[in-house]
Amino acid sequence: MKESIDHYIRKCIENDRGAQQKIYQLFSPVLYGLCLKYMKNEADAQDVFQEAFIIVFQKMNQYRFEGSFEGWLKRIFINKLIETLNKRKRDFLFVDAVYEEGIADEEEASDSFSLPQEKLLECIQQLPDQYRLVFNLYFFEKMKHKEIASLLNISEGTSKSNLNRAKNNLQKKILEIRASKNV
Repeated sequence: MKESIDHYIRKCIENDRGAQQKIYQLFSPVLYGLCLKYMKNEADAQDVFQEAFIIVFQKMNQYRFEGSFEGWLKRIFINKLIETLNKRKRDFLFVDAVYEEGIADEEEASDSFSLPQEKLLECIQQLPDQYRLVFNLYFFEKMKHKEIASLLNISEGTSKSNLNRAKNNLQKKILEIRASKNV
């Protein structure tokens, strides 16, 4: 499989439309899911998805055939998602609260929620942009707070605080859903 992907990448560098279509087909489910996690609705997710794929094909010649190609794709998509969110809110305000002692440590295992995946995704999409962004980078992209802080140009304490607030917001939403028995 790796050899065929490498073949398609080389053909994409030569602007081969068939190879571009194949790369799109192979990776679009994962990458579209990534866009849905970060954006508030499907229309926004679709817009970013298309724009990010254009960037992928424009920068394909920069892929060095080292490491995971899917990881390289995800990095482009995450950067585009962050850029889009930043453009929408030029003053992308992060709650600059000091991370207080006594707040549950973010390394603790999160409570497992028995919600259907689409309900959980809906709850995540309802989070404020800054919370959703940190939450997704931490849980789905497995980034550490130091990496998140560097990527978003915020302090580690702000990253931790936003993650904690995202988790609290999600927990409240999930408890509301359970209480209303809509699950």
